[in-house]
Amino acid sequence: MQKTLTIKLDTGTLHLNIAPGRIPLKRLLGFAARVSSKRKFLLVSKVLGKHYPVSPRMMSWSYRALARAVLKSGAGCSSLWIGMAETATGLGYGVFSAASHAGIQNALFMQTTRYQMEGYERLAFDEAHSHATDFFLYYPERPDYRQRFLNAETLVLIDDEISTGRTFLQLINAYQTVNPGLQKVFIVSLVNFAHPDDRAVLEAQAGVSVEWVCFRQGLLYFDDSHNTAIDNITVNVSGNGACKKHLLAWPGRLGIAAPVRLETGVVDELLGLLANVNDDARPILVLGSGECNAPAYLLGRELEDKGVDVRVQSTTRSPIHQGNDIARVCRFEDNYDDGIPNFIYNLDPAAYRGIVLCHETPLCASLLERLQAWQAVSARFELNPNTPYHAKLHFFRP
Repeated sequence: MQKTLTIKLDTGTLHLNIAPGRIPLKRLLGFAARVSSKRKFLLVSKVLGKHYPVSPRMMSWSYRALARAVLKSGAGCSSLWIGMAETATGLGYGVFSAASHAGIQNALFMQTTRYQMEGYERLAFDEAHSHATDFFLYYPERPDYRQRFLNAETLVLIDDEISTGRTFLQLINAYQTVNPGLQKVFIVSLVNFAHPDDRAVLEAQAGVSVEWVCFRQGLLYFDDSHNTAIDNITVNVSGNGACKKHLLAWPGRLGIAAPVRLETGVVDELLGLLANVNDDARPILVLGSGECNAPAYLLGRELEDKGVDVRVQSTTRSPIHQGNDIARVCRFEDNYDDGIPNFIYNLDPAAYRGIVLCHETPLCASLLERLQAWQAVSARFELNPNTPYHAKLHFFRP
């Protein structure tokens, strides 16, 4: 039996018809109003680790459960797993990593990106409802990865939530122009609210077998209240379009063929920088930055394995209105030389005994400002060029 929910937001009213499922929806989702003329609501995930602080254990559970569902149906002899920027880059990597630990072979992970990287070929497509519509899927840098990319039998597309599936259809069609031998597509999400008509259109136009994987599904309808005060807010989310390759250390944009591991000793080194860490019952917060949120999860998991109470979430360029499940809004300048606002939501520094900011870019004025304001530790991610998929975290406390 379907369950109906009505959620009042400052931008309108969200109506959800939820199909039966084993996981209570309140454990998966909250709700908020987006500052956007195209889509004025946000499904605030409570397991994603983006707009809401989440334990690494909960994130790991979601990764394993979604990966198992794909593997149970069969991912074929070769597979390409893609996480969607910016929100689901960490989720996409986590599901791929869980599948790799479960024994999948000949698989490649990539993520779409908002950033320009000059000198690299790419597939370009739009996400019509997004706050930032242009994003790219680059071809892998390594020749062997490029061969996997061009010849995958199965395509696994991963996002946090689905409302229509149109973005995925654009990506599938673009990918088929370079890999006409594609045989199957999985569309994986935490929740799926695509209408049956939209699903049917995607399946028909994809022209290959399509399977949908999620925790909960249903239908949604948004009744716009035309809130002039919010509708008139404009936030620059597009960036300057300059090449960012020199700032991008996380390898997901150019291909990952095995799980990334942090070098040993990172937890002991970090705890040495956090004063009185053993005398404080509050958790530690590990923050990712934008598209680079997987390293925050990796560090959070290492801390949790040592018995430390941890929460993980990430900064974002997505503008969200305060209210409902967004209790706090912190705005600051981005760390990718775009000069645009970034945000962290639901952050109360007093709730944590220590904050660690994981980032891939070099330290800059905006990062230093955040580190000082939060009395946080910097953890800059660097992939070790001599040891494949082993990474360093360079710690610094101002």
